[in-house]
Amino acid sequence: MNKLLIISILLSSMAYADPPKLIGNDGKYLGNLSSNQYDPNSTSNSYGQYGSKYSPDSINNPHSEWGSPHSDSSPNNPYATNAPSIEYE
Repeated sequence: MNKLLIISILLSSMAYADPPKLIGNDGKYLGNLSSNQYDPNSTSNSYGQYGSKYSPDSINNPHSEWGSPHSDSSPNNPYATNAPSIEYE
């Protein structure tokens, strides 16, 4: 079988896979890690609960527990010891 065909089949099947989920250290769901700005659960959706810079559940809110560069629970703090984890399905 042609290598290019195999690669295109693998890539097309991966396109439908669920994006990884961001889970807080307390088990709280913090959205999908995806670049899809139209997915209501994406951390890239600036109008969604998990992507808005105003939402308390967003890693993009610099004033929230999950987005502050000073919070021990934030992926934006390079020294955080309780940062969220990434779960793959």
